[in-house]
Amino acid sequence: MGLQLVAVGLLVLTALASLSEAQHQQHGDQNIPWGKPGQTDQTEQTKQGKQLQWRFPALIIVDPPPGVTVDIVIPPPPDSINVRCEEQKVLVEVDMDFFGTGRMINPELLSLGGCPVSMVDNNAKMLFLESDLHGCGSMSHTTDGELIYALTLLYSPPTEGGTGIVRESPAVVGIECHYPRIHQTMVGPLIPLWTPYSAKRAREEYFLFFMFLMMDDLVTVRETTDFKLGEMIYIQATVLQFYHVPLRVYVDNCVAKPYNEEGSDSSVSYAFIDNHGCMKDAQVTGSSSRFLKRNRDDTISIMLEAFRFADSDQISITCTLKATPVSRPPDSAHKACSYLPGSGWAILEGSDSQCRCCDSTCSGDDGGSDDGKQQGPVSEPGDMWSEATIGPIRVNKKRRN
Repeated sequence: MGLQLVAVGLLVLTALASLSEAQHQQHGDQNIPWGKPGQTDQTEQTKQGKQLQWRFPALIIVDPPPGVTVDIVIPPPPDSINVRCEEQKVLVEVDMDFFGTGRMINPELLSLGGCPVSMVDNNAKMLFLESDLHGCGSMSHTTDGELIYALTLLYSPPTEGGTGIVRESPAVVGIECHYPRIHQTMVGPLIPLWTPYSAKRAREEYFLFFMFLMMDDLVTVRETTDFKLGEMIYIQATVLQFYHVPLRVYVDNCVAKPYNEEGSDSSVSYAFIDNHGCMKDAQVTGSSSRFLKRNRDDTISIMLEAFRFADSDQISITCTLKATPVSRPPDSAHKACSYLPGSGWAILEGSDSQCRCCDSTCSGDDGGSDDGKQQGPVSEPGDMWSEATIGPIRVNKKRRN
């Protein structure tokens, strides 16, 4: 009985061994690669003394055919929006073919910071929007050199008839206006442009006086401050009167002093206008200096023959300016008198008799004053005063031809 059991066990083991060998021969015949591409049988590699190594295939780089170049084309920016930044507001023009698809957008769906379209041009297919710099949700910030106002142009298409679908994309376009924070000027303070500030200045009865160099046409501001001896220096003084009644400006006195980097030397000076509007330079030196005919009541112009001090080729000029209502007639304290060699004193407007006090001392009454004392500013109702300075003005020794 025991011998029969052993024989059966050996038969089973022999059958299993034969089955395993048959399967191995069948798999070897099919050449099935196990593992990753390029991997050989680990047992075979071990027999040959090699370690298992596997790498990903190298990148394939294809060079373009000879004579063929590839250019990267950058699409141009859309031209459906045009922005113009003005001093007090922003203007935006939008093409109704906003997306360039030939389909016109609905103006009611477009807004600038919540402000609707202000005008529609159906012929040109254009929409127009505008906003004050501080309106329509404007946001402002500053940099070292600029003041920037930012607004948002928004297009918000609705869904189609309650279907929940849309055929146009919403769009948000940022708009910025940049303004320089620093201005270069030769004419004095910057003129305020916004109404609240102007109204405040007028309510407090403040006025801006300023003075600057002009070309001989009295229209163009002179860019250079260099002159030659004998050349004419054209000076223009004016008053900014806001909402006040019309004013007429006068030059009460002007004093020239040598100029250096530390300022003007007060020990040396030359008053070529004094005595409430008497321009005496021609009387003292025989020059051609005089007041020029007015173009406007709030502006007065001077033609001064260039001069210099013995120890300095640079001068500064400080003038006391006075403004009074136009309705007030000229008098000995409100005048512009020029000395004309061979003719005597002549007034710019009014009667030449009001210039008789220029050889003595002028006061507020028409007859003048002969007490020999220089009068200070005449404080009369309606008069406004200020000082203005220009310079340094460089005067070279070489005379003009």
